[in-house]
Amino acid sequence: MYDPSIRLADVDPELARAIASEEDRQEDHVELIASENYASPLVMAVQNSVFTNKYAEGYPGRRFYSGCAHVDVAERLAIDRAKSLFDCDYANVQPHAGAQASAAIFLALVRPGDTVMGMNLSEGGHLTHGNPANFSGRHYRIVPYGLNPETGLIDYDDMARIARETRPRMLIGGFSAYSRRKDWARMRAIADEVGAIFWVDMAHVAGLVAAGEYPDPLPHAHVVTSTTHKTLRGPRGGLILAKGQGEEFYRKLDGAVFPGIQGGPAMHVIAAKAVAFREALSPGFRTYQKQVLANARAMARVIMDRGYRIVSGGTDNHMMLIDLSDRAFTGRDADAALADAWITANKNAVPGDPRSPFVTSGLRIGTPAVTTRGFGIADCEALAGWLADVLDALGTGAAPAVRERVREQVVTLCRRHPVYRPQR
Repeated sequence: MYDPSIRLADVDPELARAIASEEDRQEDHVELIASENYASPLVMAVQNSVFTNKYAEGYPGRRFYSGCAHVDVAERLAIDRAKSLFDCDYANVQPHAGAQASAAIFLALVRPGDTVMGMNLSEGGHLTHGNPANFSGRHYRIVPYGLNPETGLIDYDDMARIARETRPRMLIGGFSAYSRRKDWARMRAIADEVGAIFWVDMAHVAGLVAAGEYPDPLPHAHVVTSTTHKTLRGPRGGLILAKGQGEEFYRKLDGAVFPGIQGGPAMHVIAAKAVAFREALSPGFRTYQKQVLANARAMARVIMDRGYRIVSGGTDNHMMLIDLSDRAFTGRDADAALADAWITANKNAVPGDPRSPFVTSGLRIGTPAVTTRGFGIADCEALAGWLADVLDALGTGAAPAVRERVREQVVTLCRRHPVYRPQR
């Protein structure tokens, strides 16, 4: 029997210190990584529930283990809430992550050697959309599409030309570093012209889509995948959605997840997804997403006013990509300098970037996490100014003093807007 009085700090002090230090970091540092957010206390509590102990291979009502009545309730709630949230008739909540959801799509809908068309990683795409380092780039013939070099926007005419020439079996609409709206209807028309399946990975913008603040891909795509964290603000996990595609199509998707790429689902995470979807169905969630968008646009304006170039010239979602290729420092330099000022961002490739992914010529930032903790437009304008101050000072003798000053400003702002702790 377990002793409920045992404290982690008493039996595993090294791990306890790491957790406490990470809590301090999340409270006192500004989080601008576009793919990160803060899950609610309820999401985290459910993820810490006894559901973590239950093996439940299969689907609700069709399990390979007994004793699944209660986890079936949790999974059905997650499925039904996902359908309501995104107005669709199919949802699979079992993928452990967005990458697993992507893998299931490849397994269900294309065969090794088929031609697949996805956005070039160096121009804003994602690793799982055909990069050679990923399984998707090793087992399929990948044809990339990209941006107009003059505008930084997706070149749909060129996409159509490439599709006609290569006749892909699947066209992927998704991104990890593209700050503008995507024309899903145009992409579906391109896919239809060449007989391709149209799959949208909306991992970054799912919360904005749910709130009506970003174009909904479900009326256009054959299938849609997402993560459940990022703008959805849930636990780390994956999700597959579809609308009007029929039972045979849905059986293929279910079979690709289990038994295709996964065994037992993480029932504690699925239960936490159910909580997150319920939170996203509340009226306050749309208010939150509107603020995410307003904060991102405010930061973009200040950063551009300070002389920094943003790819495409602005943002229509939660993120932006700062092009540093005309500066004397790299994305890695900028990332490290900001981290020293307690602003967490991430280095990122920009279109045509000659540097390696470990160095890069860009910086990606986003506003989901700072908006969750209550930052408004004025806060984000100030934050963007501090970010520019740190970058301006890079390589100068003033850099240490600037970072120290910004660090103090960051802590003051963060303590006015705590994540989980009482306001100080």
